Amino acid sequence: MKQILHSKIVGEGKPFLILHGFFGMGDNWKSLANKFAEEGFEVHLIDQRNHGRSFQTDAFNYELLVEDLHNYIEHYNLENVYLLGHSMGGKTAMLFTTTYPNLIDKLLIADIAPKVYPPHHQDIIRALNSVDFSIHTTRTLVDEKLSELIPQEGVRQFLLKNTYWIEKGKLGFRFNLDSLTKNYNEIVKGLSNGKVYTGETLFLRGGNSNYILDQDGPLLQAHFPKYSLITISNAGHWLHAENPRDFYEAVIRFLQ
Repeated sequence: MKQILHSKIVGEGKPFLILHGFFGMGDNWKSLANKFAEEGFEVHLIDQRNHGRSFQTDAFNYELLVEDLHNYIEHYNLENVYLLGHSMGGKTAMLFTTTYPNLIDKLLIADIAPKVYPPHHQDIIRALNSVDFSIHTTRTLVDEKLSELIPQEGVRQFLLKNTYWIEKGKLGFRFNLDSLTKNYNEIVKGLSNGKVYTGETLFLRGGNSNYILDQDGPLLQAHFPKYSLITISNAGHWLHAENPRDFYEAVIRFLQ
């Protein structure tokens, strides 16, 4: 039997699916989802495999994430979907849309390009693996341990949203840290040559982020000939959290 990804669905109307980034979960998008729902969308906040409340497996790559999403869309009988992906979720969305273009109406990609990135999460991965839940038995202790390698409080708070009580007195991470550590090289991969989606595509980048550069234009054009690019000011890689108002307005303008 196919395992179906966990999601939270809000609102009614045209299906609008949102895919979170690495170490994230659908819940990160809750307040924006409520606003999108008010505009007449049925918003699906999806937890990708090995994240949030979805199933966990040793295997992890974009091809698997694409098939997970395909199973999800079939399970809910969705069609003409709007699909938004952030960071890792954006790479899932790009590969999905070039694989199953007939299921997608419009594509939105938040702060990621279809290119290979040099590995850049090593400190985060090391920090998470340094947590020992038999010693770090409160969120404060986990935060103190993470701060040894992650000085940015915002990043730690984002990661700490993934801690939960497995049982009384015992914390754990919701994501499958072993698999995500082992398969990290899969995360930074790019979109293969020849993968093209000819539908309307919006790339949104943070003004303070270096994930999508001006010189990436020809690459975006090669894969997504009908693309447009919007820069969200006063925002870095987590542009939807750092400047939600401008992000929301840009998305709604594109969808309507």
